[in-house]
Amino acid sequence: MKRRTLLTSAAAAGALMATRGKSSEAEAAQGPGGATGGSFSPRALTYCNLRNGDSLSLGIKQGNKILDVGKAGQAMKVAVPANTHDVILGKNLAGLQKVLGKPPASAMIDESAAKFGPCVVNPEKILMLGFNYRQHAAETKTPIPKAPVLFNKYNNALNAHGGVIKLPKSAVKFDYEVELQCIMGKTAHEVSEAEALDYVFGYATGNDFSARDLQFRDGPKGSQFMIGKTSDGFLPIGPYLVGAEVVGDPQKLQVECRVNGERHQNANTADMIFSCAQIIAYTSTLMTLKPGDLFSTGTPEGPIIGRPEAQQVWLKPGDKIACSVEKLGELRFDLT
Repeated sequence: MKRRTLLTSAAAAGALMATRGKSSEAEAAQGPGGATGGSFSPRALTYCNLRNGDSLSLGIKQGNKILDVGKAGQAMKVAVPANTHDVILGKNLAGLQKVLGKPPASAMIDESAAKFGPCVVNPEKILMLGFNYRQHAAETKTPIPKAPVLFNKYNNALNAHGGVIKLPKSAVKFDYEVELQCIMGKTAHEVSEAEALDYVFGYATGNDFSARDLQFRDGPKGSQFMIGKTSDGFLPIGPYLVGAEVVGDPQKLQVECRVNGERHQNANTADMIFSCAQIIAYTSTLMTLKPGDLFSTGTPEGPIIGRPEAQQVWLKPGDKIACSVEKLGELRFDLT
């Protein structure tokens, strides 16, 4: 597997699914609503939230360019979604379709020049999974759970591609955990496993950054998951929110994490104990899931915590973290 996931092909494939009768990749990459017509599916595009100073603007990836939807809406004098959450809620989709049909050149920016915010904003619930990969459970000597192990983070933990985590002074044992993020698109209550993925809007790359000395402060069983996991900036996510129709089966994705260029995690979501569909179905029996709710579906083998104590070299200021999930892109952030 290449270290950098080629989102260009994924974005083109997603646009192709959203349009009918287009014969070339270049035409498909234009997205739906173009001169050639075609049906419009929000779950078939690749999104981001672009950072413009202190504000965010919706972005849509098109090849190696990103369409600044807010700027396009202003130029074309149409109301458009302000961010990815608006898209998930179905706000101003007619305007989105219009700017996608013929976006002004002034609203296109190079991907390399983009500044990103978190690819989701203000989810009502951030739900985390513990011990959800067989090999990770084995390396930590944890019995295979009989049901999904759920805990939570809060919105203060959201961070972005290209962001920085300022390490809190209350801890010293910092650890990485690359994870597939699953973002809900519809309200779900007591849904079946068979229908669960129909409620998913899309997926993203994320990192369940952790302070292990806080997590295990009150004993070896990790009874303080929340305080060890939800310091400011402890959930980098992005750069992209990739529509479910682009991704297809979420249980066939390669995941990696690298620290200062050295690969530390390399696994596949096929090793998950509970699939995305099973997680959603189970959780929907406990609470109502809302559009924009986020599941971080657990980390595979390879975190520092899974190594023998003598080999545990914890993260420190100056370290550079890069992680990727197949089809979803590479997420990078620094520690300070």
